[in-house]
Formats: sequence, C-alpha cells, structure tokens
Amino acid sequence: MAEIRARPSRSERLDALPFTREHRGVLVGSGLGWALDAMDVGLISFVLAQLAVQWSASDVELSWIASAGFIGMAIGAVLGGLLADRIGRRQVFALTLLVYGLATGASALSETVAVLIAWRFVVGLGLGGELPVASTLVSEFAPPRIRGRIIVILESFWAIGWTVSAVIGFLIIPASSDGWRWALAVGAAPAVYAVVVRLRLPESVRFLESRGRLLEAESTVRRFETSAGISYTEVNNPVPPATTGQRTRLSDFRTGVTALWSPGLRRRTGALWLVWFCVNFSYYGAFIWLPTILVASGYSLVRSFAYTLIITVAQLPGYAASAFLIERWGRRRTLAVFLIGSAVSAALFGAAGDATQVIGAGMLLSFFNLGAWGALYAVTPELYPTRIRATGAGWAAGIGRIAAIVAPLAVPLLRETGGTALLFAVFALFFVIAALGALGLPEKRGESLED
Repeated sequence: MAEIRARPSRSERLDALPFTREHRGVLVGSGLGWALDAMDVGLISFVLAQLAVQWSASDVELSWIASAGFIGMAIGAVLGGLLADRIGRRQVFALTLLVYGLATGASALSETVAVLIAWRFVVGLGLGGELPVASTLVSEFAPPRIRGRIIVILESFWAIGWTVSAVIGFLIIPASSDGWRWALAVGAAPAVYAVVVRLRLPESVRFLESRGRLLEAESTVRRFETSAGISYTEVNNPVPPATTGQRTRLSDFRTGVTALWSPGLRRRTGALWLVWFCVNFSYYGAFIWLPTILVASGYSLVRSFAYTLIITVAQLPGYAASAFLIERWGRRRTLAVFLIGSAVSAALFGAAGDATQVIGAGMLLSFFNLGAWGALYAVTPELYPTRIRATGAGWAAGIGRIAAIVAPLAVPLLRETGGTALLFAVFALFFVIAALGALGLPEKRGESLED
C-alpha cells in the first residue's frame, strides 16, 4: 500500500523556498523604513549639539528633548506590537511610518524647547512601533536556514540611515542657524514612504492564517512560490477551509503580556528583557550624546560631526561580521561575543586621549555594538509563537526604551561626577550584564518559527 503523506502547510511551503526576489522585496522594503527610522533618531543627536549653542539649552533641557522621544518609543513599541498581532504587521508598519514622518516634519517648526519636546514624543510613538513590527514581518517570511542572517541584514539598514543622518549633520546643520530645522524637514520622508509600504509589501502569511484569512494567505504563498519557479494548481493543492476546530483553538489562545510570562516562556522573556534594557542604555547613552560629548571635550562643532561620521561608518562592517557569524556560531554566542566586544570598546573610549584614540575606540564601539544589535533583532521574534510574536518583540523593545529614556538623563550626571571615563565605564558594565543575559536565551538557529 502506498504511503499517504500529509500535504505541507503554508508555513512549511514558505520555509522550503530559496531566497527569491519576493523575499528581497520584503527585506529591502522593510529595510528602507528601518533606515528612515535610524536617520530620524540619528538626526536628533546632531540637533542637540546645535541647540546647545544656538538656544543656549542646558544639559537638562537637551536630555529631555532626547528622552521625550524615547518615552514615546517605549509606548509605541508596546502598542505597535499589540496592534500588529491584531490588525496585521503591514498595517502597523505603514501607520508608524506615517506618524513619525509627519511629526518629524512638524518638529522642524518648533520655536521653544517645550514644543520640540512634545513633538519628539509623538515622533517616538511612531519610531518605537516600527522596528519590532518590521523585524517580525521579515522573520515570518525568511527561510529558516538563513533567517538570522536576513534579520541582521535588515538591521544593517540602521547603519545606512544613521550614516545619512551623520552626512546631513555634517553638511546641513552647521551651514546656517536654521540648519537643524532643514535637517528635521528631511526627516519627514517616512510619511511619503508609508504609502509605498501599504501598497507594495505583503502581509504575513502566519498572521493571515491566525485570523482565518486563508485565501489571502494562500495567494501570498503562491506569489512567493511563483517567484521561485514553483507552480501549484487548485486541483493538486486546494485551499483547506477554516474548520470550527481551528477557530475555537485560535480564540482560546492567550494573548498580551501575560502570555509572555507563561511557564514555557518566562525564562526567555526575562533574559530577553534584561538584554534589551542594558543594550539600549549603553547604546543610546553613548551615541545620542556623542557629538555633544566631543564638543564638550574641546572639539569644534564641525570636527565633532566629522568624527561622528567616521565612527558611524564602522557600523557597516560590524553588521557584516554579525550576519556571517550568526548562522555559523548561532544567535546566542554571536550576541554574547559582540556584547563583550562592546564592553571592551566602551572602556577604551572612556580612556581615550587624543583624536586618533577617540576615533579608533569609537569605531570599535560602533563595530561591536551594532553587530550585537543585529543579533538581538534576529533572536527576538524567534522566541515566540505567531499569536504573540509581535507582542513579544514590542514589549522587549518597550522595556529597552525605558533604558533609552533614563540614559540621556543620566549622562550629564555621570559626566559631572567622574567625567567621560566613568560614563563609559558604566556603559561597559551594562554591556557585560547584557552578555550574561544573552546566555539565558534559547538557541533557534535553523528552526522553523513556532505557529
């Protein structure tokens, strides 16, 4: 008797595909949104340096301009993840781009610190929601054998956006007293790109299935299969109906933050939140303040911007190394090694004396820190099932943004207490704690996402 073989599910069919032009479209389409996000976050670091001179803004006022955005990002990350598990990844991705693009353009018209702080909060709502949703969307399409590498490549668009912000900061902001306004006006580009996202990017097949939208899910899978040269007919591969049993099981799933702390998930959630918190504290504490710290150390505004641009370029090889290693070493080992490298680099930056040492240590910090970010974004969506995947990624990002709120406020206090050496010693300590937290994460290299 011939063996009866079960027909592969849509998720299995997607996982079996090679990397196609459709995958590339999802990666680049999401990556451009990611780069625009990075450009916006990066621009504020250069804006702060000019406002310190032009508006004679105090360190406290500058801290709140930065932290207001991160308060919005914390809320936006949580809300964005929850919404993405309910109305779809693509919808929320487009909405967040629209929100922070319009708000960034409006913030260019600010006349007072208070107004700028208010607009940065709204900008943060969009920024915070976009990143975890984009990484979730891409991870749900990426072939398992290269999923980690694909997410690191997605994260590498951050370096492109941050480099663009550094170029804008170097060329536009010092050019006139209104240079910071023109820079923020450029940051309104995501509002236009939101329309492209809504029309071009596909919705996650796993999300569509979880909502019983099986015809749409089947259509998307066949679109990817066609791109790979695979053809399925209605006769040989019909669309199965959504049975009553399926609907009942879907309705019984627990969603929201309580599910993240269920017995099977609580250990990984705790470790993940720890890593996100520590990495955000050190990264945003260092890089948001970097141009201002250099100016305070005696470098001119133009030279500090030029040094920041050079340091920023080192992010790209960091991503490349992480993308190569993450499918060889695995997520956990790659993340831990790059975090330890970040700790050593932060300590070297704190001890740097002349300009050569500052640039060298800064480039090492960029290399290791952004490589760690790539690995962290790769592992995060893999830890949760489809029904709470975006929620899990959003809450992790939201917890991280709490640290991003605290860090810019803590930087002036730490510098006053012990100078740059103490400041970066604290950053190094947080990187070490994050590396220890990474060891508590499960290894998901090569595994299919849990449906």
